[in-house]
Amino acid sequence: MAETKEKVAGGTQNTAGVAEKILAARQAQGPWAALPYGERARRLKKVTVYLGNHFDELTEVIHRENGKVKIDALAAEVLPAVMALSFYIKQGKKFLAPRTLRGGNLLMFNKKSRMIYKPYGVVGIISPWNYPFAIPFSEVVMALLAGNAVILKVASDTPGVGRALEAVFAAANLPEDLFSYIEMPGKEAGPAFISGGVDKLFFTGSTAVGRELLALAAPRLLPLVLELGGADAAIIRADADLDRAAAGILWSGFSNAGQSCGGAQRILVHQAVYEPFLEKLCGLVQKLTIAEDGDMGPMTTLRQKKAVQKQVEACIAAGARIAAASPDGSFQDESLFAPALVLTAVNETMPVMAEEIFGPVVAVLPVADDEEALRIANASSYGLTGSVWSRDHRRAKKLAARINAGAVMLNDHLMSHGLAETPWGGFGDSGLGKTHGEAGFREMLKAQVVVDDLLPGIKRNLWWQPYSEKTYQGIRAITELLAGTTLGRRLKALPAVMRLVFRYWEK
Repeated sequence: MAETKEKVAGGTQNTAGVAEKILAARQAQGPWAALPYGERARRLKKVTVYLGNHFDELTEVIHRENGKVKIDALAAEVLPAVMALSFYIKQGKKFLAPRTLRGGNLLMFNKKSRMIYKPYGVVGIISPWNYPFAIPFSEVVMALLAGNAVILKVASDTPGVGRALEAVFAAANLPEDLFSYIEMPGKEAGPAFISGGVDKLFFTGSTAVGRELLALAAPRLLPLVLELGGADAAIIRADADLDRAAAGILWSGFSNAGQSCGGAQRILVHQAVYEPFLEKLCGLVQKLTIAEDGDMGPMTTLRQKKAVQKQVEACIAAGARIAAASPDGSFQDESLFAPALVLTAVNETMPVMAEEIFGPVVAVLPVADDEEALRIANASSYGLTGSVWSRDHRRAKKLAARINAGAVMLNDHLMSHGLAETPWGGFGDSGLGKTHGEAGFREMLKAQVVVDDLLPGIKRNLWWQPYSEKTYQGIRAITELLAGTTLGRRLKALPAVMRLVFRYWEK
């Protein structure tokens, strides 16, 4: 692959340069991992102070780079980062602590097993442009607290946020080369990280690129965590609070100009409340202001706006109808301001139902009952998030458990990404592994089991050589004791088992 060079804040980056940074990070990682957890946490606490002194500045950078309105930048990126840092610093020591496993059978009473957790070494993180601050922030924090070194590459469309993150973690006074921020073309970053020798790679982006990274990682059996796309379903039951449901779908579908992999896209509404729900949602959409300081900001790139326009046109050509559009925004100009759209008369073959629409578009369709809603929700190849809107929490929880998605919310949507304690990650084409919460923290660690023998003076185990008929009959008796189908058979086997146990002390 030809090396592409860019002069950036961190220096000239190319494939060879990435490999050098990974090697330097490996040298720094060993001493860092050897530090007590309290010292690593003490360093990261300095980031809290930095966030407290610079959150307005960080909000402005995110707004300027990504385009999302400042409220979205603060509420969905900076504030969750502050909460996540506090959570991981407090809980990280518990997540790292060795764990004793309960014995599985009395016959192995002398064996004690314990899980211990070790850092991977050098972790690579490739993050997206739609949530350019919050997504990599938590991953970097977890990786460092777990004892890893980190190489971070943010999206080429939001490099200013990457440089802001570089300043954020510089406040922690980390050892030199432990954390490195790089800028290089996205298509080159994955191959450079994998060939350069990272020990684990975290990628957030499209499903297509995720598949490419899997293929590149296969020869090394390199572990990956992939947070990919979504075409999420929201089920509106007949007993839902329609005002809350409409407001919640509006936010989850159109915040960040609809550029959220976990945003609501396919809205499945019970036919008994379809018309009133649609009227409420359309009324809210028609009042949305599309502006830099409005309810919905511009899309991040013209490239993405054109992609959404193409999908919408395909839906309309196939018979879909625009039930509501925001008064501002247009697909017919070269600005980044797209309209917020509600589509109806859709079917399951249209892009809005079969693909990820990474923009401000939702489809609303009526369903006869919970079973039809569930069938349509689970028909997608994606399985990132979902939601159920209902006043009946018992039935809603049962329905939620049947949705094929990694995160399902009741009477809310999308916001679980902001809960540091809650794992994030989907099924199917939505990715592999987890980020956030204890499960996400454990993704930063290799799990090892250590099995200890507690009996003193044991010369050899029952199943060691030399073999004999006596040994066979003894092990057979153990099997009879455990699996015999009657009490009589089990009791009859007990003397032979006791005789065999004495072999422990035979020389």
